[in-house]
This record gives sequence, structure tokens and C-alpha cells, in this order.
Amino acid sequence: MRLMIPGSKVMDLSVIIPAYNEEQRLPATIDEACFFLNSLAIEWELLVADDGSTDGTPDIAERAARERPNVRHLRLRHGGKALAVRAGVNAAEGRRIIFTDADLATPINYIDEMFRLLDSECDVVIGSREGAGAERQGEPFHRHWMGRMYNYVVQAVLLPGIKDTQCGFKGFRRDVAKDLFSSSALYPDGGREVRGPLVTGFDVELLFLARKRGYRMCEMPVVWKHVSGSKVRPGIDGLLMLKDVFQVRLNDLRGRYSNGS
Repeated sequence: MRLMIPGSKVMDLSVIIPAYNEEQRLPATIDEACFFLNSLAIEWELLVADDGSTDGTPDIAERAARERPNVRHLRLRHGGKALAVRAGVNAAEGRRIIFTDADLATPINYIDEMFRLLDSECDVVIGSREGAGAERQGEPFHRHWMGRMYNYVVQAVLLPGIKDTQCGFKGFRRDVAKDLFSSSALYPDGGREVRGPLVTGFDVELLFLARKRGYRMCEMPVVWKHVSGSKVRPGIDGLLMLKDVFQVRLNDLRGRYSNGS
């Protein structure tokens, strides 16, 4: 981890992009993210959390890190999105931490509003594709239907009132992020071997913990655009995510989420 030099500016924002075999879109994503972040009057860093990619992703991320002082490449073993985001949080130096998907399905300009909310009344901000002002563009019917069914289960079992837990755009105050990710019991480091993409319900656990610990959560409506080439596998990932929901409930009943655990 880099050390802040005494007297230097405080890092305001860390943006984490988990990436697994994203060589096709990562160059444009980094360009777009850096262009927008440079327009903000804050100190920022962009962390590419490379989830053990086997294509050209590591080379692209490493080259970006060499050429751009605000970009960092985290070369990780393949463990799935949850571990990649957690590694990004552990390495992040910003006062505020935001993660977003490599496809930028949620436009990068929403970072400005999310940062403002985190700097004012919110400890956790959830990008939401549901409710007033939100919109899903181009989403296949089967994905929308499966997502809504999943959310009904989430609300019934863990998080009543939160209409969208799975949008891949979320932000945290630094201390809150460190607390939630260090307390997560799903997908621990050193877990089972992973093959292929692994998109899970780790977001649900984080939000459940946040509500349990009394953090102020805000839902931020976004216009989300479906992008082809998604890493989500509707069948197997849907089942894994349902399993995660009930595992979180079981963990809570067993006292796994007590404060300070």
C-alpha cells in the first residue's frame, strides 16, 4: 500500500472496478472513468481489482497504472467478484469508497452525486434501478423478471423496503466499508476454488450488516443500461445468490454478525 506523505493532500475518493476477463471493454472503461474523475475538484484514485483474469486484462490494467498516476492495478488470484471488491476496499486510501462494474452499465457520472451523498447524510449509498427517477434500459425480459423475483425473496428474508440490492454501483464512507467488508462471512479469503465468473449475493450481506449496525443507508435512483457480454449467468448465479440470502439469515441466527466479531 502506498503511504500518504505528511502534509500531502488527503485522498478523497477511491473508485474500485472489479474485472474478470474484461480485455474488450476495460481500455474504454478506464479512459471514460479517468476523464470524468479528472473533472471533479477532488483527489481520487482508480483501482482495477483484477480477479485472476486469463486474457489481456492484467496487461491493460498494468499499462494504465504505469501511464496514469491515479490508476492502481491489483493483481489477484481468481476468487470471484466478492473477493475482488473486498481486496479493493482493503487497498483503498480514499475517505469515500465506491465500486462499479467494468461495463459501466451505471454511467460513471453518477459518482458525483454518490460522493456528495456520502459527504453529507449517508454512510452507505445504493445505486437503485427501481423507484421514482430510476430506469432500466434495454434489459432482457428474463433478466428483469429473475431480478424482481430475487428481490422479493431478499425483502421477505433480510431487507424489507430495499427495492434493488444488486445494482453493481455502491458507495461507502471509508470506516463503514472497512467495518462491513471485514465482518463479511460469505466468500472468505482462501475459500474454495473458483472456475469462471462468480457473481454472487455478497451485496445483500453488506447491506444487511449495514442496517443491523445502524448505518444510514440511502437509495439513489439511476438510469441503468443493459450491456451485452454480462458475466452474470442467470441459472447458476441465480441459485448461488438465493443460497447466499438464506446463508446470511442463518449466519445471523448463529450470532456471526455481532458487533466486534
